[in-house]
Amino acid sequence: MDVLPPSPARIPRHLLTDPAFLHATRSRDFPAIFALAHRHGISFNRIGEATGIKAERVSRIARGEGTVTALDTVERIADALRIPGALLGLAARPWEHCSLTPHPESDDGDDPMNRRKLLRGALAAGLTAPAITALSTTRQSLDSALAADTPPADLSDLEAAAETYGYGYHGQAPTRVLADLVSDFADLRPMLVTPQPIATRVRVCRTAGQMAGMAAIMLHDLGARKEARGWFATASRAARESGDRQLHAWVLARSAMLDLNYGAPQAAAARAEQARHIAGTRPTAASTLAAAVAARAYALARQPDQARSSVAAADAYMERLDAGARADTWLTHGEQKHHVHLSHAFTVLGDTRRARNSQQRAMELSAPTSTMTRSLLTIDAAACDHHDGDTEQACRRAVAVLNSLPAAYRTGLIHQRATDLYRSIPTLQHREDAVRQLRDVLTA
Repeated sequence: MDVLPPSPARIPRHLLTDPAFLHATRSRDFPAIFALAHRHGISFNRIGEATGIKAERVSRIARGEGTVTALDTVERIADALRIPGALLGLAARPWEHCSLTPHPESDDGDDPMNRRKLLRGALAAGLTAPAITALSTTRQSLDSALAADTPPADLSDLEAAAETYGYGYHGQAPTRVLADLVSDFADLRPMLVTPQPIATRVRVCRTAGQMAGMAAIMLHDLGARKEARGWFATASRAARESGDRQLHAWVLARSAMLDLNYGAPQAAAARAEQARHIAGTRPTAASTLAAAVAARAYALARQPDQARSSVAAADAYMERLDAGARADTWLTHGEQKHHVHLSHAFTVLGDTRRARNSQQRAMELSAPTSTMTRSLLTIDAAACDHHDGDTEQACRRAVAVLNSLPAAYRTGLIHQRATDLYRSIPTLQHREDAVRQLRDVLTA
């Protein structure tokens, strides 16, 4: 008579998005895994029955009095508790592809539409702790898959989606676009754990690098510095694995902007120079962006000679860019974007004439729906007013921008840039009405 294999002691689905559980699986911390499973309703007897490990030993492991090291035992535990292989550093388990039994908690499951709704719902209230957890879980899941040595399947639809996201917000709330992008990004994970030709894996890693980089840009815009750093790290890893040096340089240049905009110009300059080295000396979108970001970083670091040299390099590259590289997307370097960078560099250098020229040109090239860009350009113009001696006009401009913005835009980068303007105003002027109004809006 055949003996039936033990039925799985499936862990609750929500544990697969629990940061503590994910940390435990990545480090193969089986005392924590068993303890968390027990805390969420699976008895030690049930774990033992499903894994073939004596219940007494399961209990001892959960108390930290033992652990698991044998690969076959790790695989048995993954199968018994239905832990996806990638979370434990294993290849995808057979049941991940062929299971016909729906999970009792899988109403929302991995269905893309439901995942998108959940992400939108989590982000609707802003970057709260649950929203950050949902974003991080999605990123970490694909990050784990990148560590596996198994190629993905075809991804032409997601390549097209990445191109579409590259065109920016189009007047939509950043959190809404972020939710949609991360939902699509999650669809890349199964492609990384399904054996396919190496050329296809290169494509999926390239798309993952693009999407993770754009998610980091959105988080940067929203002021979530730590989370943006994590997404940039994932984007960099994916770009390196794809072998696309220009994408890798683009990711590094964009991540340098994170340092740049949040008070670390020396670190930004170093990262931008790394991006310039990887991009090489050809006129590409990445090499032009890296030079422009380096100019801003050196200006903020009070290294005007290096800043002006970088501006000259960026301008020289810009003149030689082909039409494709000049497209107005996040992944390229159009004329509008170029003048946005020069506006900030010249503003910080105190070259208000050239700064205003770049501001005017960038405004002419910016769509009316480009809320983020137009607001930053106006705050640069306000900083030029202050530098030229009209601090009252500077404050009134900045206040008008902040008051006109929807709540979703009134934080993060725009708030930081307006705060930099306020901090540049001498303390003796802080009692003036216009300066106090700027302070009040910033602290509201």
